[in-house]
Amino acid sequence: MARGGSKRLPGKNIRILGDKPLIVWSIDAAKDIPEICDILISTDDKDIATVCEAAGAYVPWLRPSHLATDTSSSVDSALHALDWYEEKKGKVDGLLLLQPTSPFRTKKTVLRGIELFRNNSLKTVVGISPAHTHPMWTLKMEDGLLVPFMSKSGFGIRSQDLPPAFEVNGSFYLIRPTLLRERRSFMAGEVVPLLIESPQEALDIDTDWDFRVGEIIVEGSNEI
Repeated sequence: MARGGSKRLPGKNIRILGDKPLIVWSIDAAKDIPEICDILISTDDKDIATVCEAAGAYVPWLRPSHLATDTSSSVDSALHALDWYEEKKGKVDGLLLLQPTSPFRTKKTVLRGIELFRNNSLKTVVGISPAHTHPMWTLKMEDGLLVPFMSKSGFGIRSQDLPPAFEVNGSFYLIRPTLLRERRSFMAGEVVPLLIESPQEALDIDTDWDFRVGEIIVEGSNEI
């Protein structure tokens, strides 16, 4: 899923990170995995399409304009691609969404997520990470005053004594097509967690600050 009109980080999908465009990191993570029948790119942007085709991805069309606005739903765009693919190529067991804003998700993690999908009767699999801020330590404002966001707050409780909390990191979604069509959500049905504890794998690049963090990771690591 690679829309061309990003407002917070213009041109992010093909902005160079390390030695290649941002989206190519995700394409490379999906290559040479037998269970993945095609790496299909849904984009409305010709430049993104050219970059992705050169990287070995499949770009059979440009996404319709009504699916490429600031308010367009990612589910609608995914279903557009899925419907086209199954009509032209045949049925698939699952739709795997690898967002290009998660460049450091590894091939090993992708394989682990597919294995969870297979071993759990094709239940939905979603990438998660430990929450940056525990929800029991969050606040909201009411009438100019701070109050706990949750009715049961964790203030006064040591972090190690709080129940584990996780957040969706956006790096991996794998779901059965029938369930996605029925529920129109990537968090549908019984959801199996793909726990990603590495902070760099969980990085979701949406702002210039995030991109700078990504550059620091690339410059400082010989393992990516």
